[in-house]
Amino acid sequence: MPRYLLAIDQGTTSSRAIVFDSRLNARGQGSVEFRQYFPKPGWVEHDLEEIWTSTQKSIAAALKQAGVRGNEISAIGITNQRETTAVWDRRTGKAIHRAIVWQCRRTAAMCDALKAQGHEPRVRERTGLVLDAYFSGTKIRWLLDNVKGAAQRAEKGELAFGTIDSALLWKLTGGKVHATDVSNASRTLLMGLAQRTWDPEMLALFGVPRALLPEIKPSAGEFGRTLGLKVLPDGIPICGIAGDQQAALFGQACFEAGEAKCTYGTGAFLLMNAGPQPAQSKHGLLGTVAWQIGGDATYALEGSAFIAGAAVQWLRDGLGIIESSSEIEALARSVPDSNGVVFVPALAGLGAPHWRQGARGLITGLDRGTTAAHLARATLEGIAFQIHDLAVAMAQDIGHPMPMFRVDGGASQNDLLLQFQADLLQTPIERPRMVETTALGAAMLAGVGSGVFQGTAELKAAVRGGKKFTPKLKPEPREQHLARWRAAVAKA
Repeated sequence: MPRYLLAIDQGTTSSRAIVFDSRLNARGQGSVEFRQYFPKPGWVEHDLEEIWTSTQKSIAAALKQAGVRGNEISAIGITNQRETTAVWDRRTGKAIHRAIVWQCRRTAAMCDALKAQGHEPRVRERTGLVLDAYFSGTKIRWLLDNVKGAAQRAEKGELAFGTIDSALLWKLTGGKVHATDVSNASRTLLMGLAQRTWDPEMLALFGVPRALLPEIKPSAGEFGRTLGLKVLPDGIPICGIAGDQQAALFGQACFEAGEAKCTYGTGAFLLMNAGPQPAQSKHGLLGTVAWQIGGDATYALEGSAFIAGAAVQWLRDGLGIIESSSEIEALARSVPDSNGVVFVPALAGLGAPHWRQGARGLITGLDRGTTAAHLARATLEGIAFQIHDLAVAMAQDIGHPMPMFRVDGGASQNDLLLQFQADLLQTPIERPRMVETTALGAAMLAGVGSGVFQGTAELKAAVRGGKKFTPKLKPEPREQHLARWRAAVAKA
């Protein structure tokens, strides 16, 4: 009987599931959007039950499209939006509050206070991260401080914290397993990067009880088995977990130090395999765990742009300039350039390498001749400018430019965006035929963890070549573009 791998890709705006065969061909997929909550300016929340419902529906749709029964699934892999923070009751499984999303800025003042107290150098040294509201540590503290009785219940071990992978694992196993993998744990501000264990010093700094936290496990290996689900039979092993960006790095087969990828999703994330030792950036990037297989960990350098595809969604939902995100490329192509318009998409602050929590979105260069098409083009260019800044910081850290990097994610299907990206970077870009490499990475980890694959060597063939974009822009107009961008960022 054929055996299949099920990848659950739980993202910021939708939950996806893809069924892969043993050769890592996608056989069926499902995707279900869920609601975003914005209770105050700069605050973003998700309902954990709505995420779980959308996940189950996406699994059912993927199985149906693939024509696969649940008992034909060999193993499940999970990949997820990272840093999003949930706390639930261990007895009932009910969340004590809506999950606080990675984009949420409500704890910016808490981070600023910790910086003012001089804690950031030690935080960077221990965790590889910066003090920013992006990460889970201060979000957990906010929940403990603002939900009545939560702090006391957490101390007693009555509550459980998890990033979304942990929450899904809890649901999939009928509440039997409270665990996470090293890649997600490395995004909390609470894990020692070198030791890959919860760090007592960081737990004390953020006031997080150890009893609240999940067990940290390698990214490949059995986490638990399905139990009590309507959508899947009991006993299917969950054998791979990684945060979405690390899963995409794995799915792009960036197994060697120096290989890099950029995922263009709601945000955009440039990661480079840094090898078996923790990486410390001197140029505003993050050190993080890429994955761990057995006792062997692989680390990464990462740069994060908080808003990428979300800027296109804003044009659609906030301004009504387009009816669907897929329309933006044709609209942007209808003009030869942005006519001097620059859009800094700092709609949730600026991430690496700037790390300016208070930055806000900015559009400059408007005149009476500006049209929706110019704004559409400036939006795509704004995404590419952010990645250029990340790539420059990464080149400074490693001492030389990256010779090439791979791209994936929904927005990477936009040829105009990728051509402009290659022009800015003066670096070739390669897009695989399978752009859902986040889900692919989860399936690959599950395959390694369950023994379907014996290691990473046989996985290289799964990343099939697609389209290459080579630089075409001449130096002078490129420098003019970058000068306008730098001036706009300084004002954001």
